[in-house]
Amino acid sequence: QVQLVESGGGLVHPGGSLRLSCAASGTIFSISVMGWYRQAPGKARELVAEITVGGSTNYADFVMGRFTVSRDNALSTVSLQMNSLKPEDTAVYYCNAHILALDKNYWGQGTQVTVSS
Repeated sequence: QVQLVESGGGLVHPGGSLRLSCAASGTIFSISVMGWYRQAPGKARELVAEITVGGSTNYADFVMGRFTVSRDNALSTVSLQMNSLKPEDTAVYYCNAHILALDKNYWGQGTQVTVSS
């Protein structure tokens, strides 16, 4: 079992920055990939960025160059630095942990990010 707790969401003006963090606990040694997804009202949940236990990263096209995902060596904490935020980035952001060997996903409770003037 893996438990995920997100923090760092909030309200920011367009062009501003926020940093999201996700703390993992439980059987974190089994985690293969950790990532961030988001879901805006009326839309499907979508991948924002992810990072593997080896440090490889993958970003959605819509955040390339604006967001940076990082993690500590134990993959117990994953962060998402979000710069140059746009109103269309408004969504609930979810932390995800994927265990490749079991093809199993765990999700955090979500944190609201609102970009508005």
